Amino acid sequence: MSASERPGRPAVTLAALGVVYGDIGTSPLYAFKEAFGGTHSLPLTTGNVFAVLSMIFWAVTIVVSLKYVSIMLRFDNRGDGGVLALLSYCAQQVRERPRLLWLVTILGAFAVSLFYGDAVITPAISVLSAVEGIVVLAPGLQVLVVPIALGIILALFVLQRRGTAAVGAFFGPVMLAWFLVLAGLGISGIVQNPAVLQALDPRHALALIVEQPGLAFVAASAVFLCMTGAEALYADMGHFGRRPVQRAWFALVLPSLTLNYFGQGALVLRDAGAARNPFYMLAPEPLLLPLIALATAATVIASQATISGAFSATQQASRLNFLPRLRVLHTSDVAQGQVYIPAVNWLLLVFVLALVLGFRSSGALASAYGIAVSGDLLITSLMMLIVLPLAIDARLRWLWPLFLLFAALEASFFAANAAKLLHGGWFPIVLALAVFTVLTTWRRGIEIMRARKEAAPNAVRDGLSLDLAEVPRVPGAAVFFSSSAGGCPSAFLHNLKHNRIVHEQTVFLTVQFDEAPRVPDDERIEVMRGANGIVRITAHFGYREQPDVDRVLRLAARKGVACPVGQTSFFTSKPTLVSVSRRGLFGWRRSLFGWMLQNSTSVANYFELPPDRVVELGTQVAI
Repeated sequence: MSASERPGRPAVTLAALGVVYGDIGTSPLYAFKEAFGGTHSLPLTTGNVFAVLSMIFWAVTIVVSLKYVSIMLRFDNRGDGGVLALLSYCAQQVRERPRLLWLVTILGAFAVSLFYGDAVITPAISVLSAVEGIVVLAPGLQVLVVPIALGIILALFVLQRRGTAAVGAFFGPVMLAWFLVLAGLGISGIVQNPAVLQALDPRHALALIVEQPGLAFVAASAVFLCMTGAEALYADMGHFGRRPVQRAWFALVLPSLTLNYFGQGALVLRDAGAARNPFYMLAPEPLLLPLIALATAATVIASQATISGAFSATQQASRLNFLPRLRVLHTSDVAQGQVYIPAVNWLLLVFVLALVLGFRSSGALASAYGIAVSGDLLITSLMMLIVLPLAIDARLRWLWPLFLLFAALEASFFAANAAKLLHGGWFPIVLALAVFTVLTTWRRGIEIMRARKEAAPNAVRDGLSLDLAEVPRVPGAAVFFSSSAGGCPSAFLHNLKHNRIVHEQTVFLTVQFDEAPRVPDDERIEVMRGANGIVRITAHFGYREQPDVDRVLRLAARKGVACPVGQTSFFTSKPTLVSVSRRGLFGWRRSLFGWMLQNSTSVANYFELPPDRVVELGTQVAI
């Protein structure tokens, strides 16, 4: 994009405000309330209120402002962020150390698994906390909270297929209004009790930790809720760049959140009864209904960003061989990153509805929420602790003590949330373990399949050096898809064995996803020509890109390889798993891999090949 075409700074910052900060921006709805009105609440005293506010301010400053906004945004993978981008970065740093590579891969896979727990809980807790405002307006409406929340969530997921292009333009302005309202409500509370600003002094937090460690431990699980969404700062960097995300945080989001939390603290010091819902009780009664509407809109935006993040993470995981090929639909002709994955959408919907029906309130869900996000943040710090000592730039090694501090702080938050394991914290852990099992089973199965193929007798035969002088040539072009950039595609060998012919223009095509978000066209394809007339093309795509075979063949045509899509036959293979060893203790993982293999999207559908030009040949793979 040229400089003239690039949106201005204010526009990009406003867009980042709408997408990046929805999750952390809606935390004031439930975070402070959980500390003094939740299931594990603290005694409402001036000292405790000051201590909790101090913990909130300094936790956000250290973990969000320092770790994520100031440091982690610099650890990008060609401009991209998020756990999978960090995994790619770490893998590059430890590529020559197999044990460390295995360790960071496992940590990265589990962090992604925890993210799905976050993606399920965020819509449930956010929408519930917004709708609960009607109880402040009229306590008799309590019975309507769950039905209204279910209706909003159902509509949100049903409309995913249409994409966010139509309403995405409103996300930024709505969230701008939301943060300004947060700041205004906070100021209105603070001016009535300015003494609450004393809580900016970290000694209030330290006093609670030293003098009453048990209470501090209980408070930590509620305090951590103010940081949910911190990982989104890093994950969404690829959409907007580092600077707009940083500008939005320091110029508006951080001041607004701080003012609102301190305003809530000032309110409960004046009126202890306000602890049951201090956010809504900050507002004058005539403004309560508009505030509920705005809060609902903000939580829908937060949920939308999380759901879109789940689609994006699933697509990236598939490209990095953690998941099989999945049916991905693009909901925008302009924005490549806007995708919709039906299977993920409906699975998320089922889990979110089950959470709302099972927990029925944001307070009950708060116990489940913190453990997923705190685990995700802790794993990020652990991965950095592993790779920083190996950094080529010696200056980066000086960050190691800082990440040790981050890890210690996040470990304490994780422990505090883990104490609520029996009160809902089990849910994201069970879900993460299930997702982790799927991710690692698929990756391990693919590794075994490739090893078996490479060990097969035909694998040592280079297709470009085969003697095809006696094989009849037929007019036309044929593309044979190959999973590796060497040897012979199994579909080609089957065609040669049964039909005993070779097309005049025969191409072996391998599509590889690199550990980078995008690949420029001048680095897109590699072309090798064999003495027997066969051409091998290796096409490279980033894990955020949609593989485009037509684009690859057009680039190949510039290098003298003519294969028009409408006049070319595409040969693919459909592998079938065959068991050749005893099932053993973990035989169920082989069955799971076989099921995923059979139900993965076919090569033809995945690459959107013309159906009437595809020939699919079956192959058996022994595991």
